[in-house]
Amino acid sequence: MNLTLREMILVALFAALTAIGAFIQIPTPIVPYTLQFLFCAYSGILLGAKKGLYSQLLYVGIGLLGIPIFVNGGGPTYVLQPTFGFLLGFILCAYVIGKATEKFQASLSFAKLLSSILLGLFIVYLFGVSYLYAIVNLYLHKEMAIMQAIAVGFTPYILPDIILSIIIAYTATRIIPILRRRGLVT
Repeated sequence: MNLTLREMILVALFAALTAIGAFIQIPTPIVPYTLQFLFCAYSGILLGAKKGLYSQLLYVGIGLLGIPIFVNGGGPTYVLQPTFGFLLGFILCAYVIGKATEKFQASLSFAKLLSSILLGLFIVYLFGVSYLYAIVNLYLHKEMAIMQAIAVGFTPYILPDIILSIIIAYTATRIIPILRRRGLVT
């Protein structure tokens, strides 16, 4: 893992942006709606698979060290929060979006970018809802059916996240050519 100073700064910047996204939130029961996914997706698109992954690993790692950058604080016990699965999903999400974006760099289109973002979003929800279900049932010892976990952790958020994904894809298709001309992204 040989990163240049510029790459390290960008990785740290997207980790910080994801942390800021945690504090831009709409409170809802159990899982608040935040802008973390926005910065997670952009980290994959703009930094690529590896560096996008590193940015989200850094974000989660700093939070687990005890810095209160997650929605409900931080620290190692945060892994017992029902929402921690969404954070794990961000890590893989950034990598998948970055990998998919790298594959079609030469022929970047709105549809291709949107499909990679939606795939990343699917991963976030897969990890998030599964973890929510497991923690509530196994750790909190409360009865929750999988359909309840979907109703709590997926249904209220999917439409806004799809709209956000469309916005991300649209803006990225406009921004990436400009950044490429200036030599800021490959």
